[in-house]
Amino acid sequence: MLYAGLDVSLEMTSICVVDADGRIVLETKVASDPEALTCCLGELPGCFERVGLEAGPLSQWLYFGLRDAGLPAVCIETRHAKAAITAMSMNKTDRNDARSLAQLVRSGWFKSVHVKSVESQELRTLLGSREFFVNKLRDHENEIRGLLRPFGLKVGQVSSSGFAGRIRDLVTDRPRLKLCMEALLTARETLMKQLAALHGELLRVTKNDELCVRFMGIPGVGPVTALAFKTAIDRPDRFRRSSDVGAHLGLAPRQHQSGEVDRRGRIAKNGDRLTRSALFAAANVMLSRSTQWTALKHWGVSIARRSSLKKAKVAVARKLAVIMHRMWRDGSPFRWTAKEV
Repeated sequence: MLYAGLDVSLEMTSICVVDADGRIVLETKVASDPEALTCCLGELPGCFERVGLEAGPLSQWLYFGLRDAGLPAVCIETRHAKAAITAMSMNKTDRNDARSLAQLVRSGWFKSVHVKSVESQELRTLLGSREFFVNKLRDHENEIRGLLRPFGLKVGQVSSSGFAGRIRDLVTDRPRLKLCMEALLTARETLMKQLAALHGELLRVTKNDELCVRFMGIPGVGPVTALAFKTAIDRPDRFRRSSDVGAHLGLAPRQHQSGEVDRRGRIAKNGDRLTRSALFAAANVMLSRSTQWTALKHWGVSIARRSSLKKAKVAVARKLAVIMHRMWRDGSPFRWTAKEV
């Protein structure tokens, strides 16, 4: 049996192949391309047990390329790979990293990462692109406000539709400022147009997806949260227990236990940031804005009364992840089971 470790960079990939006893069979470098990797590994006599590569920007593309060629590719969790590389070699080079990954793959002491389907990755790109425009539009408006403030021109609270008109009113008697603001407002209009196009596609996708529609039956859960959760989990059978989903998304508290010491800290915040933020926003809407009373809201309000609203939002976000996974796995709708007290 053969085991291969691939240290992937943008242009080149270092390859190390070892046998069942850990002896090096091959060390080389090839282009970071599935075809080149497959051709190199395919020339070796023998059968591959595992071909391991660290999770990274190119891992999905290379993983599916190797899998399609019949190679047993596995994607290694980044922290496990880093710990193994640090323990096995003091000098960090591409060659040493590939050697460490090959030995790690041979030993089996690693955690494999689920590689999302191509469709999920495309939908994640849609969500990421939309979030990029949302953030840039906010930054753009804040920049305009900041540029006008030294002149005593205060924009104040204004709706998104009335923002451009308010800016033009403030600089109407200042030709130079008017020129600058018109350029910035024109760029803002372009950002808004592109954001509207991406948001429209997001709404179209969620409207035609039965699972997302079911998720959006939960008070506070909108299209962004529904699609973010679906694409982050990708396959519900990855989790044996629904309670594991909250920890996977970084919504479970950290724990430090040693002897008589047992401390629980803040949430871990590991995993998918976009989905975690979306679930927290949904919990905020449920507890602060929604007038619809559910068992989940009753539970969250009771936590807020004895602790704090912020902790209640985190707890509800974690519970939302558990409920949404159970709904997905069982094909069941959201259950409304409590009355306001």
